[in-house]
Amino acid sequence: MGEQHPEHDDTTGHTSTAARRTNYAGAVYGSLLAASVVAGAGTLGSFPILKLVLLLLGTGVVFWAAHVYARLVGDRLVHLALSRQGIRQVCRDEWPIVEAAVPPAVAVAVSPLLGLGSDGAAWLGLGVAAAEQVGWASAAVVRAGAPRHLVLVAGAVNLLLGLIIVALKAALH
Repeated sequence: MGEQHPEHDDTTGHTSTAARRTNYAGAVYGSLLAASVVAGAGTLGSFPILKLVLLLLGTGVVFWAAHVYARLVGDRLVHLALSRQGIRQVCRDEWPIVEAAVPPAVAVAVSPLLGLGSDGAAWLGLGVAAAEQVGWASAAVVRAGAPRHLVLVAGAVNLLLGLIIVALKAALH
């Protein structure tokens, strides 16, 4: 499940539409990041829901920017001349990191409507992030055409990673 880089035509500076794919690695990473943010914030005690939503979204944006910068400097500058279109493409490629922060942030935001306090909101956000992580990992393996048993293995491994974060949150809270 490595990071996918679209095929780039150095002569035109364009990326083929067929080569544009979801960055599953970025989505899985962003989900794991969101779960970590919720777990970390939850260890600080009661956390205002709005602050947790902003922390989730803000962290997703900061890590997205860090990944964009790393790709532009570490990958693009070494192999290709930098162009506006190339920069926009890298920004789009890494966007799933931010997108992965949205469902847990929405879950935390709507948690008062479900009668949940700060702790309940954090657990809901963590559960959504973990479920999203398993979903993205499984979707990546399915998209790669892997056999069913590998889909189950990918889901189980990502579930285990999510459960480790849940256990850390529970132990540190």
